[in-house]
Amino acid sequence: MNSKNISLSQIRDVAIGYLQQAERYSLILFIGLVVIVYGFVLFRINSLNNAQPSEATISSKVEAGKTLRIDPKVVQQLQSLQDNSVSVKTLFNQARDNPFQ
Repeated sequence: MNSKNISLSQIRDVAIGYLQQAERYSLILFIGLVVIVYGFVLFRINSLNNAQPSEATISSKVEAGKTLRIDPKVVQQLQSLQDNSVSVKTLFNQARDNPFQ
């Protein structure tokens, strides 16, 4: 066929012929497509699982997790309340001896 003599109906007939041949292998093509997608997902999961965090991410997480400072006046007040109350003192002692009770 000459490229100047190709019509739309000829292209349609050729495409229909290819589709009919591909229809025989539709199950194999579908299974192949599923295997390719599944393999890609597994590859992506593996690559994301092995990724190391950047230094900027590590430093931002470390800065966000800094310890809080408690005002010494509040600590002294809590200790004085603990010393003045017998029931609170026993609760503190029990919690120190067995915290899971």
